[in-house]
Amino acid sequence: MEKIIVIGGGLAGCEAAWQAVKQGVNVLLFEMRPIRMTGAHKTPFLSELVCSNSLRSREITTGAGLLKEELRQAGSLIMEAAAVSEVSAGSALAVDRVLFCQYITNIVEKCPFIKIVREEVTTFLEDAISIVATGPLTSDSFTERIASLVGEDSLYFYDAIAPIIDAESIDFSKIYLSSRYNKGGDDYVNCPMTKEEYDRFFDEMMEADTAAIREFENLKVFEGCMPVEVMARRGRDTLRYGPLRPVGLPNPRTGKIPHAVVQLRSENRGKTAYNMVGFQTRMTWTEQKRVFRMIPGLEHAEFLRFGSIHRNTYINSPKHLHRDLSLKEKNTVYFAGQIAGVEGYIESTAMGLLAGINAARRVSERKFIGVPRFTAHGSLLHYIMESDAKHFQPSNMHYGLFPEDADVCSIKDKKLRRQKIADIALTQWAAYMNALSAKNSEYDQDSAGKKI
Repeated sequence: MEKIIVIGGGLAGCEAAWQAVKQGVNVLLFEMRPIRMTGAHKTPFLSELVCSNSLRSREITTGAGLLKEELRQAGSLIMEAAAVSEVSAGSALAVDRVLFCQYITNIVEKCPFIKIVREEVTTFLEDAISIVATGPLTSDSFTERIASLVGEDSLYFYDAIAPIIDAESIDFSKIYLSSRYNKGGDDYVNCPMTKEEYDRFFDEMMEADTAAIREFENLKVFEGCMPVEVMARRGRDTLRYGPLRPVGLPNPRTGKIPHAVVQLRSENRGKTAYNMVGFQTRMTWTEQKRVFRMIPGLEHAEFLRFGSIHRNTYINSPKHLHRDLSLKEKNTVYFAGQIAGVEGYIESTAMGLLAGINAARRVSERKFIGVPRFTAHGSLLHYIMESDAKHFQPSNMHYGLFPEDADVCSIKDKKLRRQKIADIALTQWAAYMNALSAKNSEYDQDSAGKKI
């Protein structure tokens, strides 16, 4: 049986391996942990979630929700793991991060068509079809190897993660449980702030010391993971229109909307730990204790994980990738996940799925089939292929990435309009899935390396 190599055992790598197996191809999966750990990972498990435990909205009228539905219909391993490890989070899909990565590791280890090799890869194997899914924390040595092919000018930016708090240290007498607009159950811990409390908190945050960035002078941060103190510098009320937005969260004790609300989301099914939603930060640990304990209900907070900032590696995809996710400079190498220029767990999984399918069909000499443009996968792929290479920045999936359609645009109600888009997308996605399952052994060499 034909074989491909997958480098990296994160969400994208595991999904790529799983989809390749479904296409009838064996996989050699390289994962350097625990032989060599990263600055953010804590376990040897595959697909460990190092940032939030949320896979974002489950509603199909959101980009993340539609992308997840397409993944489900494609038999995604990541979505299967999310289903068995889910924790309540209102309209969002959140998981118990330990159960999640343990489930994936167990499935992959037991798969007879996947062999896991626990060692670091520092170069590409010649004449082998490989998928690079090393993620945002690609090792320095392998980053240098990639840079030798594509150049060093687009291989990094910075990402930030939020603190996690011990539930027993939260003063529940000062907070209330509720989801925004009562969507879902009482899944979020809400810490209400008066104007005076918010102003004091804001002023102290502006004075807080931040961790030095040693590697590069110019800090480049993905907009969706903006450190809370960086966001706050845009204006005193910026946070109140962002992660501290109080709309839809009336305080049941007063019946009024607070001036600002800090939300905490459960990290596990036992609700023994909570993530500070939107509080990615590069403040020093000492300052995080001081400033975040000013939040009502968190005066005695014990931090199970402090927020931090870390390097996030990606390539300039519009400049360097073909539409099948193979590298222009070396077309036996495919890229998947965040390193391919997307942001987010689900988006990384989606690119892993496509790379796994395309590489497997390539090695087994079957025709390349392009994913339809009017799907969530196709729209996200189009973004990383067709963006302005001079200003390229990773993106989450959102409805703004879909092409304009006259019939759809005529629908004035946004929710109905998005539902129509979703209906069309899922119909086209089903057709794509059917085309993949059709027997066709002829590999279309002309299509594989072009944007079509």
